[in-house]
Amino acid sequence: MLSNPMHLHRIEVLITDINDNAPSFREKEMTLNISESSFTGERYLLPMANDADTGSNTVKNYKLSPNEYFSLDVQSSGQISESAELVLQKSLDRERKSVILLTLTAFDGGKPPRTGTLKITVQVMDINDNAPIFSQSLYKAQVPENAPLQTSILTVSATDLDEGINCEIVYSFIERGNFNPKSLFSINPDTGEITVIGNIDYEENAAYDIRIQAKDKGTPSRSVHGKLLVEVIDVNDNTPEILVTSLMSPVKEDDELGTVVALVTVTDKDGGNNGLTDATIVGPVPFKLKLNYKNYYSLVVDGPLDRESILCYDVTIIATDEGSPSLSSTNILTIDISDVNDNAPLFSEPVSIVFVKENSAIGSTISHITASDPDTADNAKIRYSLLGDLSINIPITSIVNINAENGDIISLQSFNYEELKTFQFKVQATDSGVPPLSSNVTVNVLILDENDNNPTILAPYSELGSVNSETIPYSAEAGYFVAKIRAVDADSGYNALLSYHLTEPKGNNLFRIGTSTGEIRTKRRMSDNDLKSHPLVVLVSDNGEPSLSATVSIDVVVVESTADIQTQFRNVPLKEDSFSDLNLYLLIAIVSVSVVFLLSLISLIAVRCHRTDGGFSRYSAPMITTHPDGSWSYSKATQQYDVCFSSDTLKSDVVVFPAPFPPVDAELISINGGDTFTRTQTLPNKEKVLNAASAVGVVLPPPLCPPTASPSQAKEERETNRSNRGMETALQYR
Repeated sequence: MLSNPMHLHRIEVLITDINDNAPSFREKEMTLNISESSFTGERYLLPMANDADTGSNTVKNYKLSPNEYFSLDVQSSGQISESAELVLQKSLDRERKSVILLTLTAFDGGKPPRTGTLKITVQVMDINDNAPIFSQSLYKAQVPENAPLQTSILTVSATDLDEGINCEIVYSFIERGNFNPKSLFSINPDTGEITVIGNIDYEENAAYDIRIQAKDKGTPSRSVHGKLLVEVIDVNDNTPEILVTSLMSPVKEDDELGTVVALVTVTDKDGGNNGLTDATIVGPVPFKLKLNYKNYYSLVVDGPLDRESILCYDVTIIATDEGSPSLSSTNILTIDISDVNDNAPLFSEPVSIVFVKENSAIGSTISHITASDPDTADNAKIRYSLLGDLSINIPITSIVNINAENGDIISLQSFNYEELKTFQFKVQATDSGVPPLSSNVTVNVLILDENDNNPTILAPYSELGSVNSETIPYSAEAGYFVAKIRAVDADSGYNALLSYHLTEPKGNNLFRIGTSTGEIRTKRRMSDNDLKSHPLVVLVSDNGEPSLSATVSIDVVVVESTADIQTQFRNVPLKEDSFSDLNLYLLIAIVSVSVVFLLSLISLIAVRCHRTDGGFSRYSAPMITTHPDGSWSYSKATQQYDVCFSSDTLKSDVVVFPAPFPPVDAELISINGGDTFTRTQTLPNKEKVLNAASAVGVVLPPPLCPPTASPSQAKEERETNRSNRGMETALQYR
């Protein structure tokens, strides 16, 4: 039933008649003028009775009241009386009886039968003893439908053997039954010409049976009755009619081929070839007409339906007859297509990157996920949910939540970049169809570092206001190494890039510090005017916004000779006159740096080639330690540092570069021998990162320019650090 729910059946309803109508005559009385010279056996046509009933309940018989002159002759066809005539059985004698009263009774076939009567008055007239005679007993004629008025059909003629007025004939129509021929035709009473005076319509009546009377002017007049059969010739004046008897709308977009959508009937009131029709569908639509029986068609599905492509179809049916010229008509059916859940929700991209600032407020919206569904109603109503975590070992539902209605991703905790740099999860979009369909999107969350950690001063020096002591000889030359301050910062990027600044008593101007190395050296030789003790304050600040800092106090004491210097683990730096040894160390440092750089580059390429999606979430920022003698130390452990001692100094350079961006980003930092550094950050997909950052309201930090020394300081540094001149450390990570 579902594949073909409609069937065509032809039903004929037969209404059974009951005898609830009595026969009746058009007139209650009639008069017959009969000449006394009439011969026995002459017949006089009587009007027929009408009965609204049908079948056996219609008029079956007639009876004439008893008399000695006339009898009744009824002509029957089967069980139906076609005519009733009075028959003269005995010659009339006006002198004996001039008027004969008769009663004609009509009986129907009901049980009990019903009757109707007609009073007949026979007047016996004198001598017109010849009745007119038609030239033919049956006249036949053809007339086209829609024939113009006054169109002549034919002329009937009758003759009378009498003479004078008794042979002058008058023609007329005889009304019988429910048809009145005078409504369509006219007969000339003198000539017998029959013409059209009404609209002849084949569809109303294909033929007309007309009774004609020829009557002379004798006294009494005599008449004769003739029969005229008029055949109407059909012309193609009716267009086909298209009737949709049943329509299933809307139609499901997944209905199978052959599914019945509607029943179509085509009719034409014309006859013959003019009434033969053919129906077709115009245009490329996924429907067709299937002929069931004669002019009955089924409109069925003939192709795939897709509501997402076309919501409804206007199916144009054209029906054409076989007339000449042919006529046609059209009917447009609008068929709506109903939706089924055949489309899963769709995300614009399979992977979404979200940037979130650390220390963001709990309950804040960090991103908005949106999926679309081309279906409609419940089939397009989407709900969002979180799937299992893919990158960390804690439930994702303890970190973020998602609004099932609008796709807002809400943080459930304040993120700490130093503890969690990135994590990954999936969002599932499910529609409300039956059965429901769903799709997933992978969300990569990148925590953006904020400058929330102060620099930390490393041993052997401490902070928080405690004073440390260093000694230098009075004979120290300009550039003499005093101490090296080491510090680390738990933040990342610019927030962890440290610079060192020195504050000494006003007017001293005896010491300087490397902005990026933290090395404290003398600017000049001692003089007799210099104090024996110099309190110094070293400020270590990061490059975050706002910048955070830490301080350490060092008391530099001047002694008379190097023998008084009692510092453990200390080796005095080489003098500038040891030029040959310096060249050797420089060569060794350059070779070491080159080898380490090549090995690091090869390792980096290998790691990148074997990195998987899971590795994305496990990425840790590298920590690289460089030393003035050219040695490097490298650690992948996040937020660790290493203290290395070189032959040149008690202190080491510790530089920590955590990754503020995912592995697809890169950063180049160069530390020059002149205590200055440059930093270049390269984003291969900068536009995507900026767009993703702006989508969540994150403002990426602008490029920072490192602090630069004054011209005099730069000159002194170039002079005192010739041993480091030409050495440039390039650190690049991805």
